[in-house]
Amino acid sequence: MVTAFAPATVANLNCGFDVLGLAIETPGDEVSVWWNDVGEVRIVKIEGDDGKLSYLPEENTATGGILTMFEMVGKGSRGIDVAIKKKMPFGSGLGSSAASAVAGVMAVNKLMGSPFTKTELVEFALDGEVIASGSRHADNVAPSMMGGIVLIKSYHPLEIVQLPVPEGLWVTVIHPQIEILTKEARNILPKEIGLKEAIIQTGNIAGFVSALYTGDFELMGKSMTDRFAEPYRAALIPQFDLMRTKAMLHGAISFGISGSGPSVFAFSKGEETALKVATAVKSLLNNLKIETNSYTSAINQSGAKAWHDLG
Repeated sequence: MVTAFAPATVANLNCGFDVLGLAIETPGDEVSVWWNDVGEVRIVKIEGDDGKLSYLPEENTATGGILTMFEMVGKGSRGIDVAIKKKMPFGSGLGSSAASAVAGVMAVNKLMGSPFTKTELVEFALDGEVIASGSRHADNVAPSMMGGIVLIKSYHPLEIVQLPVPEGLWVTVIHPQIEILTKEARNILPKEIGLKEAIIQTGNIAGFVSALYTGDFELMGKSMTDRFAEPYRAALIPQFDLMRTKAMLHGAISFGISGSGPSVFAFSKGEETALKVATAVKSLLNNLKIETNSYTSAINQSGAKAWHDLG
């Protein structure tokens, strides 16, 4: 048996809609796989999903990519049994579906003797991600697989650029315990963006990438504004503006929506500041009777991992 872990992610990073993302240390999902003698991919166990997930492989994000891999390498007489352990909330904006998709293909790849590179596995994982989100966007899948901060330079063909992580960069993630489905959050966005907004956003993403290479935290903060999604999605998240104010007052470099929300994130210089930001924002929401989870982490630079599991 092989088990794989894939970490949660923060996508978009304000200025990079669908093209920027990063991995955090926890939480994440686990998928275990082993050979069977029936020649089919089967989901045999799902934990932590409150009965929400399908046992049909073609309808589950953890197995969408596995089915593609299975077809490509040839079925033969052996099949694959799959056990899924969800450790992330649904509709959280932390890349829950992507983590399952990544863990699934990562585990099967090791079971098969690792014929594919991590970059190649991203393509397979996208076949799982599309089941949940309705689109093949890699800003969660790629960082969950590769680790670090990634730029999706192109989708056709898929080109992934791993960006440098400045020393001392920490991320705080706050998850208000409400659910926003990715498909719904994408549907409220406009189909076209005006030229003025596109020019501003282009400058911001260029400034952000430059800041990563130079370690310029001031430029990083100035660059992390969102002209594409935040103006429409912020209304879905309770007390978004107040949370931003609190985070910035306690030393955050930037603040924004993690993926499609409702989770929010802040960049800070150093663990101490990141923890202060987490405490301040959680305290605000707790006073408003909004239950939250929080995660404070350096950037996870290893991404998904798989191992032979004797248990």
